[in-house]
Amino acid sequence: MVFSSLEFLSLFLPLVVLLYFIVPVKLRNGLLLLFSLLFYAWGEPVYLTVMLGSIAMNYVFGILLDKVSSARGRKAVAAVSVAANLLLLGVFKYTGFFVRNIEGITGLELNVKEIALPIGISFFTFQAMSYVLDVYRGKAQVQKNIFSFGLYIALFPQLIAGPIVRFSTVAAEINRRHTDAAMAAEGIKRFVIGLAKKVLLANSAGYIWEQLTGAEGIPAVSAWVAALAFSFQIYFDFSGYSDMAIGLGRIFGFHFEENFNYPYISQTITEFWNRWHISLSTWFKEYLYIPLGGNRKGKLKQVRNILIVWLCTGFWHGASWNFIFWGLYYGLLLLAEKFFLQKLTAKLPAAVRHILTLLAVLFGWVLFAFDNTPALFAFVKSMFGAYGFADAGTPALLAGNAVLFVILALASVPFFGKLGRRLKEKYAEKRALVFAAETAWFLLLFVLSVAYLVNSTYNPFIYFRF
Repeated sequence: MVFSSLEFLSLFLPLVVLLYFIVPVKLRNGLLLLFSLLFYAWGEPVYLTVMLGSIAMNYVFGILLDKVSSARGRKAVAAVSVAANLLLLGVFKYTGFFVRNIEGITGLELNVKEIALPIGISFFTFQAMSYVLDVYRGKAQVQKNIFSFGLYIALFPQLIAGPIVRFSTVAAEINRRHTDAAMAAEGIKRFVIGLAKKVLLANSAGYIWEQLTGAEGIPAVSAWVAALAFSFQIYFDFSGYSDMAIGLGRIFGFHFEENFNYPYISQTITEFWNRWHISLSTWFKEYLYIPLGGNRKGKLKQVRNILIVWLCTGFWHGASWNFIFWGLYYGLLLLAEKFFLQKLTAKLPAAVRHILTLLAVLFGWVLFAFDNTPALFAFVKSMFGAYGFADAGTPALLAGNAVLFVILALASVPFFGKLGRRLKEKYAEKRALVFAAETAWFLLLFVLSVAYLVNSTYNPFIYFRF
């Protein structure tokens, strides 16, 4: 089940919200845990055991860290916990990748069955690892109530696609949190914004991408339009889902940290990754880059550490060579930027730096999008005119999607947010009018989103497979 589904919007969410505010406060965690497990089991019940196993395993590791007093013993527990979590992730996510490559290199037929990927395993595994490591480092208190710990891992708003929530940020709210109508209203508005971004914007952009890449040998203009469409799709798809997760968390009294901060306004690649999928970037910084030594042990080791982090970042996204290439692409870009590119571009106008950054990001998304190497090379050839610059359908392609791309561009920067704040400030004294207009706007977004879902079968979610 995903948030942008009719089952979730019409059945699951109304029921859990209604029951949450009816039952006594002391039963709310149990209710959320029950519905979170039901949410996860909805699509693939068999893999509920994997998540429950992860919960039990990491709960035990946390308890052991609390019991063991010696530095060597605690270090051993932490090391075993990391190895166990990576083994769990590796078996389900990467077995097929390694088997395919061994067969390709050796010519052997290993006849190993493909293992289906449990939904959200990359997210809840990293979340569980962060808990154990934070307990080990003394940055989080051990959670001795297994049901409370289970709620932290399984909480449905952030279970499928994050944001990756650190235990220390929600530990107090798991035990005791404040919820009221105003907070729920803010959560609903944030959820509706995310839903509209996912359904109305990401799906519209994704449809263009799929239509254009479904044909072979497209002209350069079509290829660039397709790449731009995918760039918007993945942003609104994932940031929209993060908005929905943050909004749902707020309804139930949780404050999740922001996961996106208008990454497409960036003027450097470094800035882009400070604004994109913030929880994942922070995770790799806190639990891999800094433990490796960060930038504290000389430039050569800093280069090594950055390349390791980005190799792992790419591989985390998927068991395919294109994700590895994508990770190394960004690792090399960031190194080049850190050591010489930023100095070369520092004197350029901000608009030029912005365009150069977006071009680099756009090409990165092309690497990300294709897990078929021949198809990737064919598309890159199209981008650089191997099949011509334009064709008879190019004018219709541009004219028919011009308005959509303008809306996508404006929505990917703080334009609409600033416009809304200015209007609220301008009419601040007319509170009833502002309330009515704001309510009507969010109701319109919700109705349009539901209408789209009712009338369309196209509703992919890119990060669902990670």
